[in-house]
Amino acid sequence: MSGNGNGNGNGNAERPLRIVRLANFVTPSSGGLRTALRELGAGYQAAGHESVLIVPGERDADEHTRQGRVITLPGPSVPGTGGYRVLTDRRRLARLLDGLAPDRLEVSDRTTLRWTGEWARRARVPAVMVSHESADAVLRTWGVPEAAARGAADRLNRRTARAYARIVCTTEWAEREFVRIGARNVVRAPLGVDLGHFHPSHYDGALREHHRGGASVLLAMCSRLSPEKRPGRALDTLAELRRRGVPAALVVAGDGPLRARLEARARAEDLPAAFLGHVGDRARLAALQASADVVLAPGPAETFGLAALEALACGSPVVVSALSALPDIVGPAGATAADNGAAFADAVAQVLARPEPVRRATARVRAERYGWPAAVDAFLAAHDAPRVHPDGRVPARTAAGGAR
Repeated sequence: MSGNGNGNGNGNAERPLRIVRLANFVTPSSGGLRTALRELGAGYQAAGHESVLIVPGERDADEHTRQGRVITLPGPSVPGTGGYRVLTDRRRLARLLDGLAPDRLEVSDRTTLRWTGEWARRARVPAVMVSHESADAVLRTWGVPEAAARGAADRLNRRTARAYARIVCTTEWAEREFVRIGARNVVRAPLGVDLGHFHPSHYDGALREHHRGGASVLLAMCSRLSPEKRPGRALDTLAELRRRGVPAALVVAGDGPLRARLEARARAEDLPAAFLGHVGDRARLAALQASADVVLAPGPAETFGLAALEALACGSPVVVSALSALPDIVGPAGATAADNGAAFADAVAQVLARPEPVRRATARVRAERYGWPAAVDAFLAAHDAPRVHPDGRVPARTAAGGAR
């Protein structure tokens, strides 16, 4: 990647770099993106670099955390998204970036933050855009016809590919829409899972009994309850299984704009479904995932699916949408289904037909392919930023980055 006049872009210099990261559409109760930001930032710090994350919030904040410095700028909430906020004050953000003087820029929003690619070009700072979603797939989940969705995605992706030195895609599935337009600056870097925290040892018999009630099969879904995640498919699956005589119950961890509607449907159809809302306690979340028979991941636009990977790490098989990137992630540790309740019910039955010790062991082995250290190395390679201090020591920096 090209550099700037101060030597910030010296691609392979083995010295600590300040990696400034920008992200929109995160909240305190966000799921996969917030997890990825936290783990990558912590990994950059441990590698000897300095991580600075800038996100929108209700008010100003500036704190030092395990993942490095986290700066919050006030940003308006987006109606209908359940609390997502965006950075809209371009002048203030540009001043902050000027003051921080990053050596690398990493952006996790190709729509409202794409202008930062031009800022990086003027500042001669190597910049990457992380594609956390497929624009094509997201548009289709919103009901845009396939041809129109593809055309709009191609236009957006061409502008994105021109704006940044590199585009980082987490899976081959996510990369396809950039390959389709002939982009040549795409690199692959997978995400990961905390294999120590998310572990089969979190199985909790009492928790399982509490949530399954009189049912013999406990399904779980850990997802944001928004349209693009297709959370209603979990209720479709539950209803179909019970129609077939399978005594199943469902527990849902997650919140979002569709929660009230889903709860009302479960009551109206007398479906045994418990909605826990956002589960901020990671130990409780791991126990929930480890104690389920099958975890559902129905989102058709998932490019990686950290919640599904966490379930696998806990020893629980996952049934995923055939339209997403997850079939390649899950492999033999779960099953793939078409985007309807009957197909998901078929896939659940297929998984449950396997001996429980086999399906749980297979899930854990599959997750062990995706540790965070390898993911951090892949992202650092995308930044041309080799590890400086493997022992985690972060050299002091003198640039303060005022502009607050």
